[in-house]
Amino acid sequence: MNLWEAFVLGLVQGATEFLPVSSSGHLVMGQAILGIQVTGVTFEVAVHVATLVSILLVYRKRVAELARGALRGEAPAWRYLGLLVLATVPAAAIGLGFGDALEALFEDAWVAGVALLVTGSFLWTARGALGRNPSGRPGVREALLMGGAQAFALVPGISRSGATVVMGLWLGVDAEEAAAFSFLMAVPAILGAAVLELPNLAGGGGGPGTGALLLGSVVAALTGVLAIMTFVAMLKKRSFHAFGPYCWAAGSAFLLYLFLGG
Repeated sequence: MNLWEAFVLGLVQGATEFLPVSSSGHLVMGQAILGIQVTGVTFEVAVHVATLVSILLVYRKRVAELARGALRGEAPAWRYLGLLVLATVPAAAIGLGFGDALEALFEDAWVAGVALLVTGSFLWTARGALGRNPSGRPGVREALLMGGAQAFALVPGISRSGATVVMGLWLGVDAEEAAAFSFLMAVPAILGAAVLELPNLAGGGGGPGTGALLLGSVVAALTGVLAIMTFVAMLKKRSFHAFGPYCWAAGSAFLLYLFLGG
């Protein structure tokens, strides 16, 4: 992997990890179109941890409040943290139980194209959900169902942020609260995924050089911050559904590319 490829993949990861257009789907498409074969999991783990930094930067006040509240034994803080943990259970269970099958989906590039069409479809329904003026906060039911949406996003091409936020909106959760919960529930998910990859990381083999690794990580982190801010801004403006047509166009174009022998 050269520096240009690391820059492009870091940019794609940072933007699509948080915008509701599926980072996994775009990485599959990017690697297929650019013809990049990334050796090992070092780069993947690095850019995912970099996007974790993006969340902590944007939601640093919320994270600090939760940390202080937890240390002081405040019930609301522990309840919210408990909901975040609860929301990770469905994805963790499916990831551990069907890891090999899910990994195989990444080998078939067409899966990402089809899944992007599905992502576009549920993003388009956000118009109706936002039209109901949701104003609630996440509870146990909301955490479990948003967690189920996160598990659905283990399929490449299904947007994690899009699926969880749209689910939250339809359950009556306030738009900004749904976004905050979605991004914060990604923290244990990203950390868990990184921990699961540690044996493969230790197993080594080749991989990108230090320069490519650092560049890709920095680009992913900075782009991630901008992506989260864009995501929240579009929710506020009730233009969130506009990501739907993009997913339809991207998915259709990629499937056409594959059909033509790309």
